[in-house]
Amino acid sequence: MTNPSRPQLFGLLAGIFLAGGLVLASMVVTRAWLKVAEPQTISVTGSSRRTVHSDLIIWRAGFSTEAASLLEAQNTLKVNRVKVGAFLATQGVTNAIVSSIAITPLKHRGGAGESDSPTTGYRLSQTIEIRSPEVARTLGLDQASMALVEDGVAFVPTTPQFVYTGAADAKIEMLAEATRDARQRADQIAREGGRRVKELRSARMGVFQITPLHSSEVSWDGMNDTTAPDKTITSVVNAQFTIE
Repeated sequence: MTNPSRPQLFGLLAGIFLAGGLVLASMVVTRAWLKVAEPQTISVTGSSRRTVHSDLIIWRAGFSTEAASLLEAQNTLKVNRVKVGAFLATQGVTNAIVSSIAITPLKHRGGAGESDSPTTGYRLSQTIEIRSPEVARTLGLDQASMALVEDGVAFVPTTPQFVYTGAADAKIEMLAEATRDARQRADQIAREGGRRVKELRSARMGVFQITPLHSSEVSWDGMNDTTAPDKTITSVVNAQFTIE
């Protein structure tokens, strides 16, 4: 085998070193470009929480009667409606909304289809709804309404709803609080890494949660609890800050 001449060997080595230098240079340039082009940011989540008490209660109840004839059922319901009105008056309720009368024919349950069964009587019913800022007082109607039952009225309260009417205003204020919380978190993280937060780059509002007090229940699309008088409102903001 013929050995390469000295000039050819030098040329080969020079080519290898040149190629290596070009590769190394391209890597340095690429890394430098990435360092410049890549935004120096930090993403954090901030939150704000408040405990509130419902300032509106929606209280509903129903009363009904059954009789063999429609006229008899109507007369009995009329008497019961007067009793319900008197009861509400003694409780200081003046804004009750009374529904129209719902009439349900009662069918004999036999072997034939229900549509072919004879009518054996009628059930007449009405509902009332009370909306009041006096939450505790209105809630007391549950217990007080037992007097109607003792007076022969088939009166049945339903589960009340508790509403915090200031939620819309609180949402705006709490979003600002959550953003400030995010900034504080970003400052702390940046300091630990020897960096400094410059400015807010973007902020995205998370879901707004209104949950029963001390509840850990959450929903991906937010919650608006109406089951508990006392609630916790939580606002979340996902923020991105530039750092230096």
